[in-house]
Amino acid sequence: MSAAFAMLTTHQGLQASISDIQLPKLGEPADAAMSPREEYEIGARITAQIHSAGYALEDPELVEYITRLGWHIASHSRDLPEHLQFFMVRDPRINAFALPGGFMGFNAGLLMAAESESELAGVMAHELAHVTQRHIARTMEGTRVADIATWAAVLAAIIAGSAAPDVVLGALSLGQAATLQRQINYTRNHELEADRIGIGTMMSAGFDPAGMVSFFQRLEQQSRLYGSGMPEILRTHPVNTTRIAEARARAQRQSDGSDAERPLTFQLMRARARVLTAERPSAALDHFRRRLERTSDDPAEHYGAALALHELGRYTDSAESLAPLLEAHENQPNLMLLHAHNQRRTGDIDAALATIDEALDRHPRYAPLIFARAETLMDAGQADRARQFLLDEFKHIGEFPGAHQVLARAARASGDRAEFAFQSAAYAWRRGDSPGAIRHIDAGLRHEGLSDKQRARLRSFRTEVRESLPDNWRPEEERRRRE
Repeated sequence: MSAAFAMLTTHQGLQASISDIQLPKLGEPADAAMSPREEYEIGARITAQIHSAGYALEDPELVEYITRLGWHIASHSRDLPEHLQFFMVRDPRINAFALPGGFMGFNAGLLMAAESESELAGVMAHELAHVTQRHIARTMEGTRVADIATWAAVLAAIIAGSAAPDVVLGALSLGQAATLQRQINYTRNHELEADRIGIGTMMSAGFDPAGMVSFFQRLEQQSRLYGSGMPEILRTHPVNTTRIAEARARAQRQSDGSDAERPLTFQLMRARARVLTAERPSAALDHFRRRLERTSDDPAEHYGAALALHELGRYTDSAESLAPLLEAHENQPNLMLLHAHNQRRTGDIDAALATIDEALDRHPRYAPLIFARAETLMDAGQADRARQFLLDEFKHIGEFPGAHQVLARAARASGDRAEFAFQSAAYAWRRGDSPGAIRHIDAGLRHEGLSDKQRARLRSFRTEVRESLPDNWRPEEERRRRE
């Protein structure tokens, strides 16, 4: 687990800060271009832009899946980064990117395009290698640009091919951005190094190393049909026959010859990504119904149809569609969770709680179930109970920024303004939005009736967050007063 994840192990406050990752590692050539602290700040800025633009797909089940898979792979890396944060991007196009500071984004389209979990793991291991080898910092050596805002804009421009316009607003208006973008695209040597290290990592993590090769080979074969619409991942991670051949030879040397598996959770999450990124839930429903006409026994297609019906507000139809699948896979947490959500939406709160409690007995550490139980308790008018439950289970959910969002909702429902401000600020900070965290804290401090303990807690947190910002940063209100 990263040092950053240790920040939020209790509700009394953030127990650590990004100081753990701010100390430069002496002797690394990449430090001459960008220190670990600067890497984190750049990655946090871009990640905050992605979230604030509504471009991140903050679905608990998808985030949990990609995070668990990412940390499983990272735990088998020979160089475990001090900070890693995985997030899903609300985009059906195929892309993945590793930002400085250990922030790693994966488009929903990447998950949908992967035909096995080994293929997805291959891309994740490849991106992880870019992080552990600090390829961006190494590529920036000699550019003589120290302005973090400029670097943030440049890197945002690199992912702009699959980003919302708001994310890269103003990026290309910076004089150096267009020129520097060409300088920091990954070199062929970096790609080969990421392939080599990534294949070794995914093999150690128990995945078929051929998955990385098959995925990039399929993209390369399809690229001839894309023209100007080539997937962004091929623009920033160029694939050629030499690279594929070298990767295939390396994978064959390391592979145990087993076939790539398609575990049920992977299949369900692919279907979930399709539903949640569709232009309309009805379009997703049509897609899965067409697929079911060709094959009637694929659980992912049935799940996708049931989820699309749920998103359309047809909860009874969704429950009926889900019932046979739930009977066949009664222990699968995502299926039990959709069943509980249907029960909630039809007003049967007691049944929903019973379903969630049964699922938690079988999967006590599954974060989406913990969130769902808290939200269902709030539906029942039991906000204080929901808050206490979340705090009791925080060791299992503290690594997810969404934990603070749910805690903030529980605090607001129970009328605890100080706790609402604290948890809202923690949520913003965990998403890389330090200025947003300051705004929530300042709003909380303006409330009358705070106890000395509550005020001290907010002020202590403010000091900690403020230290993560540049010395010349000023809140908007203070900036306006100075003008």
